[in-house]
Amino acid sequence: MAKENLIDLQAFVAVARERSFTRAAAQLGLSRSALSHAMLALEARLGVRLLARTTRSVSTTEAGARLLEAVAPRLDEIELELVALTALRDKPAGTVRITAHDHAITTVLWPRLLPLLRDYPDVRVEFSVDYAFTDIAAQRFDAGVRVGDRVDKDMVAVRLAPELRMAVAASPGYTEGKRLPVTPHDLTEHRCINLRLPTHGGLYAWDFEKDGEAITVRVNGQTTFNNTLLMLRAALDGMGFAFVPLDIMQPHIDEGRLVPVLQDWWPSFPGYHLYYANRRQIPPALALVIEALRWREIGPDATG
Repeated sequence: MAKENLIDLQAFVAVARERSFTRAAAQLGLSRSALSHAMLALEARLGVRLLARTTRSVSTTEAGARLLEAVAPRLDEIELELVALTALRDKPAGTVRITAHDHAITTVLWPRLLPLLRDYPDVRVEFSVDYAFTDIAAQRFDAGVRVGDRVDKDMVAVRLAPELRMAVAASPGYTEGKRLPVTPHDLTEHRCINLRLPTHGGLYAWDFEKDGEAITVRVNGQTTFNNTLLMLRAALDGMGFAFVPLDIMQPHIDEGRLVPVLQDWWPSFPGYHLYYANRRQIPPALALVIEALRWREIGPDATG
């Protein structure tokens, strides 16, 4: 096979992994039509069908699966080595792709990475908002962020922040004239703002804890979001009670824009952790990002 066909192999791997010409084309910076023609040409040269196409999906044939298994790891190794060569430059360079919760990006990642991006103009960071525990290898991310440090054995977890405390509050306009909740179950009598989870599309059940007693409550309301900051906005606009991290609610509570309830029941969860593949050589740009994000406790009252 001609050497220039390495590009077509990279394109094939992208299509096979994404199971979509549209997503693969976006990733490669190509048009869907150009990518489709490139795959047809590759199949013609090899004399075997690699992809099974339907109107809704793309999957690999037996031959395609075999080629993917053989080629993808080698292309990944080549890409990693090429990225590692940037260590020989005066300054690190390259793109670091991170998948994370919108709250984690807003409160932890962005504030800490902004100085790095100013100091290293050749380093680029791509953020993708996702509430799921993403398979970063399959989705071609360099790192992901999740609550807690439980990750697969081939991953490394680095703590980014202290414990995450949740809070419940609503606007004075909503609470005026209403009986405020005394127990978490009382929330079922109120309008609440729901969170839609990516897994199976279910709604998040609100978890509470007090003196070792754990309670889970499923709430109802007019609004449902898949974004924490929009849930906070809805609470400020009088749409009911929201259950979001305390750190983004606290300024509004302090200024009287939100009325807190059930403070004794507010739960805490393990802090955010960055997870990435455990490998022999970490690309310089990713190493810079990891160090910039690593949580450093300054003292007993430190918050990160």
